[in-house]
Amino acid sequence: MEKYLNEAIIGNKNVLATFTGKGELQRLYFPGRSIRQYIDFSHIGVKINDSNLIYLHDDINNIYKQYYDVNTNILNTEITNTYFNLKILQTDFIPIKENVLIRRFTLINENSIDLDVKFLIHQGILWDTNNFVGCKLIDNGMTQYAHDFMISTFSKDRKTLSHQIHGSKNNIKSGEIWDKDYIGMSNDSSISYNMEIIKPGEKKQIDILVVLEPQPNEMEDLETEIERIRRIDINSEYAKTKAYWRKYVKTHDKLKLKEPKNSYEEKIVDIYYRSILLFPLLTNCETGGIIASAEIDENFDKCGRYAYTWPRDAVFITRAMDVLGMKTEVDKFYKVFCKKTQSKDGKWEQRFFADTKLAPCWGYQIDETASVIYGVYSHYEYTKDEKFLKDTLPMCEKAVDFLKRYVKDIFEGTQKYHVSYDLWEMCEGIHLYSLASIYAAFDTMLKIYKSLGKNVSDFENNRLKDEKIHKSKLEIEKLLVEVKKYINDNMYDEGKKSYVRNASDKKIDISLIGAVIPFKVFTPKEKKVLNTVERITLSLRTYTGGFQRFEGDHYMNGNPWPIANMWMTLYYLEKGEKTKAKETFDFVIKTVSKLNLIGEQVDNNTLKANWVIGLGWSHAMFVLVLEKMLNG
Repeated sequence: MEKYLNEAIIGNKNVLATFTGKGELQRLYFPGRSIRQYIDFSHIGVKINDSNLIYLHDDINNIYKQYYDVNTNILNTEITNTYFNLKILQTDFIPIKENVLIRRFTLINENSIDLDVKFLIHQGILWDTNNFVGCKLIDNGMTQYAHDFMISTFSKDRKTLSHQIHGSKNNIKSGEIWDKDYIGMSNDSSISYNMEIIKPGEKKQIDILVVLEPQPNEMEDLETEIERIRRIDINSEYAKTKAYWRKYVKTHDKLKLKEPKNSYEEKIVDIYYRSILLFPLLTNCETGGIIASAEIDENFDKCGRYAYTWPRDAVFITRAMDVLGMKTEVDKFYKVFCKKTQSKDGKWEQRFFADTKLAPCWGYQIDETASVIYGVYSHYEYTKDEKFLKDTLPMCEKAVDFLKRYVKDIFEGTQKYHVSYDLWEMCEGIHLYSLASIYAAFDTMLKIYKSLGKNVSDFENNRLKDEKIHKSKLEIEKLLVEVKKYINDNMYDEGKKSYVRNASDKKIDISLIGAVIPFKVFTPKEKKVLNTVERITLSLRTYTGGFQRFEGDHYMNGNPWPIANMWMTLYYLEKGEKTKAKETFDFVIKTVSKLNLIGEQVDNNTLKANWVIGLGWSHAMFVLVLEKMLNG
């Protein structure tokens, strides 16, 4: 079943859930961000009087409105069936300290006649031949289980009217289900509840709890846990969850944006707060690993998947998290995640699971390694934590040694190392962005040594260590000159009067800006940079004002990327051109989702957020733009 778009996301430190704009539960991850997702489908519907099943997420007579409780990760979806004039307010939230999805449905009869309502849940769980799923009835609901997990779905206080463990797909649309079995081998099963007569103007409520658990060693443990969860006070958990997230926003509102005076400024503030609320949902609180986004393509239909940690993406995100005062989380990324994922030779591979295990990869990307070194010092610039710098020094030195060998291999043409992909992971070769990241890593290493001074590693009396550092510094200073010379000699096309992304295809690419922002190989007003920006505008700017990534980009129809626009915004701010900065930034503001989530892309025809919605890198760039607008 195709279910690409995650239009809303909620969670706590262990559970992550995503929804469509119509309130359909798409994905449910536990206990990690990258693994494991359980939901094949979760369909909820009502049977009204003698009707067939009316799906909440899919009926021609339904109209929808979706919104978060202000400054929280509590999601509300209003569904109004205009044929029966039944309104349903669906509220979904995950308590901070419980691994349970709480789903409250309030049914309101806005008709002039009585409505006899049955409430049905049909849920399918993902399975494979090595982990088959069964189902067992429990009080007020059902438990769907395999060898290593159990998902229990039940009402807090309403008894089930009927159930069907086998064959629900054959008759669920009638709204009538029945099964004699209390246990069976089926990965999809259904339960129903009798809401009885709802009179005009009357409202009734049903609370559904979805509890995620490892399969216990003893059945009694499961039953005990379900009963404990059943006794929780949902109103209290709702209040605590709301208070937690509002306090979280207040704590991390470090930019203190001015009070908005119009709808445009209100939108900026809303996106800013949503960014604060998104980052913890993408972060593994134990390791500091940060996934690019909640998953959207488990079957690799259109991409290589997204719920992994790319060091490069995470470095951009940690910079934004530093702006927001999320020091503990950023510390963990570098001191736990990066240390555990660094290879023996000093490099980082393309991507990892958020728990630090190596994820499926398809090639090497040198900027992943270079970006981590750059990110370490960037974090230090925000915190001035010398102990952090000393703790990460050996990791950075090992990575820099790898980069030294890598660039020497390029200069000498010995081809000892595997050729690198570019940052978009589509083109192999020697790329300007990659070289710029290496340049920044070398420059950063010199800054680290300077910042630590004689306390570089508590060996001020260790002559051998002093000599090694001195030799390394001289080598790095020489390589800085050589890398910049190589870029100018090989990556500037005199015919185009522009830098190009590599010497082979000579395409114009938005990542060329990376040589200015953030890596500072060049300054924004240099003649060759000015020529390049002019060429970027001519080649990549679409008629809508959105910028594509590179010439001939066909991925997901070659749409504009908010990242590309915000890269241009950062450049113009660096150059002091505030009018042009606002023009490029405005495209991002007007193309966010209804819930103020920024997409990976924007549909150039509809100007709606497209494909990945709630991309961590996009929100990170947004925060970095705001910081630069405020602080220069």
